[in-house]
Amino acid sequence: MSKKVIRTDKAPAPVGPYNQAIATSGQMLFVAGQIPLDPQSGKIIGSGDISAQTKQVMTNLEAILTAAGTNWNNVVKTSVFLTDLANFAPMNQVYAQYFEEETAPARACVEVSRLPKDVLVEIECIALVESTTK
Repeated sequence: MSKKVIRTDKAPAPVGPYNQAIATSGQMLFVAGQIPLDPQSGKIIGSGDISAQTKQVMTNLEAILTAAGTNWNNVVKTSVFLTDLANFAPMNQVYAQYFEEETAPARACVEVSRLPKDVLVEIECIALVESTTK
């Protein structure tokens, strides 16, 4: 399993905690988009609060990564969906707590008209997983 950050000055530099590209080898994990649902109660966390919602989304993603035997260091790509790009900065502040800028995954962030249960943010990711077979 390997992960290599790709950078070139012939394309725009990242404007946040992400990299232009990541090259990988090994088993891949594709994590479905997560919204800020509490896994126990099924209720939305942080109604109207993008920071609280982003934190819960990241908590949910981390639980799935852990269950798959991997972690944030092995995430190679994320996609962030926001219902309002005005929420980009506060979402990004929370998101940045989970990745070191030098090794952060590639990322896309887009505004969408609506998300399930009228939440403010949804995030999906792709990660590398250590093979358990030799």
